[in-house]
Amino acid sequence: MSEPKRFRKKPVVIEAMQFTPKSGPGTGYGIAGWCGGRFNTDVKPSDHTDVRYTISIPTLEGIMTADEGDWIIRGVQGEFYPIKEAIFRETYDPVEES
Repeated sequence: MSEPKRFRKKPVVIEAMQFTPKSGPGTGYGIAGWCGGRFNTDVKPSDHTDVRYTISIPTLEGIMTADEGDWIIRGVQGEFYPIKEAIFRETYDPVEES
């Protein structure tokens, strides 16, 4: 039986936007337009002040949902997908613009 080999992920630069509807619904609509998704507002019937904002994003694996605080990433082949903030922070560092 052969032993597994170790590999390091190649460094790539991606584009990403954080979905923060608290900064206004316009942000959600703008991000949805950027990634070809749909901005959703789900109002709780018993409490019209309780609103959940999401973005439905078409991905290579089907429709995925981004919740408040998630990042939406454009991958190296132009594909979009959401990622939770904790995983984003562990995986990506800001790129210094020159």
